[in-house]
Amino acid sequence: MLPASIQITGELLSAAEVQDICESLKEDGVRLLSVRGCQLSDRDFGRVCASVAESRSLAQLNLNLGVVSSISRTRHLADALKTNRSLQTLFLHGSPLLDAGLVALNPALSTHPTLVCLDLGDCMLGEEALALICGMLPPDGAKSGLRELTLSANPRIGSKGWARFAIAVAHSSQLRVLNLDYNPLGDQIAAMLAVTVASSRTLEVLDLEGTGLTNQSAQVFLDMVENYPTSLRVLVLAENDISPELQQQISDLLSEGEEEDNREAPPSLRGHASSTEKHQPLPWLPHSNSGPPMVLLTSGLGESLLAETEM
Repeated sequence: MLPASIQITGELLSAAEVQDICESLKEDGVRLLSVRGCQLSDRDFGRVCASVAESRSLAQLNLNLGVVSSISRTRHLADALKTNRSLQTLFLHGSPLLDAGLVALNPALSTHPTLVCLDLGDCMLGEEALALICGMLPPDGAKSGLRELTLSANPRIGSKGWARFAIAVAHSSQLRVLNLDYNPLGDQIAAMLAVTVASSRTLEVLDLEGTGLTNQSAQVFLDMVENYPTSLRVLVLAENDISPELQQQISDLLSEGEEEDNREAPPSLRGHASSTEKHQPLPWLPHSNSGPPMVLLTSGLGESLLAETEM
């Protein structure tokens, strides 16, 4: 029997329900487990984590909206991740982890062999946590490295931390999707991120919605896409003090770059990044690769799995 999905939102989980979840995990009967916003006892949370450790089928775990509510729960999750070898996607959006929580999780996250998508949005992270995240980015012989990362709404991180992060992304990451929305970045950090995008060979989606940008940042991004070929396909600039005209210019240039790529590519590859992505979309990249590049003028990322699960 193929692994199934268990998705429960905002409920008080009974001991019997937790037992059913644990048995399914241990029997490798679950590929996706989502208990976002659910309430369960510390004992039952520990039981779920122990079963996650044993599961060989679990690919996606959603603990958004405060399920990981204490340092003791964070340590239970860290212990589970040290043993688990199947998880590809972990959602912790809206968990009060603080830097101490990331310190507890870091040994497991930084060495997990299959984890490629991580959501740490609205987790009250600071400079120490971001420094640890920088170390999770590059691949090595034992792990793939992160390919989708969400750090939305972590206002405790300052300009020094974001500058260091921008350098880490440019130097050694394989990120394809980076969500930094609703952080007070400002034009200075945005300029550094433009250099990061120009340096990256993989980054396709950058979400800067509501990050305090002005036309100054937009002009930097416009110069970048006009003069330097990049992999960027989607740039989210909604909820910033940026003129629609500048946003449209950036969008037009990204579209022109895609058209040139299609003309230069062999017929079998036109219209998409690769045959692999067309026929078998990668599980860690929920965004469609079939549409044109764009600057999104409205909130969110369309069909993004993150958008579906984090709110």
